[in-house]
Amino acid sequence: MSDLAKQHAGEYAANLAEDGMLLGLGTGSTAAWAITRLGERMQKEELNVTGVATSRSSLELARQAGIPLEDPSPGRIVDLYIDGADEADDLGRLIKGGGGALLREKIVAIHSQRHIIVIDPSKKVRVLGRAFPLPVEVVPFGHMVTARHIEGATRSRAVLRTVGGEVPFMTDNGGYVYDLHFESGIADPETVAATLASLVGVVEHGLFLGLCDVLVTGTEEGVQTKEIDKTTAKTREA
Repeated sequence: MSDLAKQHAGEYAANLAEDGMLLGLGTGSTAAWAITRLGERMQKEELNVTGVATSRSSLELARQAGIPLEDPSPGRIVDLYIDGADEADDLGRLIKGGGGALLREKIVAIHSQRHIIVIDPSKKVRVLGRAFPLPVEVVPFGHMVTARHIEGATRSRAVLRTVGGEVPFMTDNGGYVYDLHFESGIADPETVAATLASLVGVVEHGLFLGLCDVLVTGTEEGVQTKEIDKTTAKTREA
């Protein structure tokens, strides 16, 4: 998918930011367009916003864009969370973590009032986990044992993510990532999420459920938006 589609989605989300907002700044190529656009708005429109970065890469990009940053705080809720996704289904259920920032992304997401998810059309799927594996961050100690428990509990194949095929990929938090492959996709994301959350050694999983209010799909011509009704698990076109 072209960068233009990602740019349209990211910039659309950034244009939803209002003066005085605390913004969750996601990670990835589409979210990067949103961060860049926010910096432009701060310069041209004197927009006054503050960001909470979800990774070292988004933190550095935000600094380059001139966006002031702060860490998550219990006394201040994030007004608007802007992030991408590796997959999104029609109910706004997501797989995230392709960039390895799933833990920090989820910490910020659950501390946010409104969630804008920006994707390109290739990320829209009918069944999660069929084309893209599900990332799971684990504690390095005993990680191979944890992986076997994960496989048995979820009926998946767990593949350790590596750099160059040898060295384990390490997250910003010092964890390892296993990518779970499901032969026919994830039939019941809620059950898989609950199962993974119960396993010792699992730090966090990449199923983001109930954390999408508006799904923004960028195209070459502009964007398509879909509001997600999380209370009835139905969607309505916007």
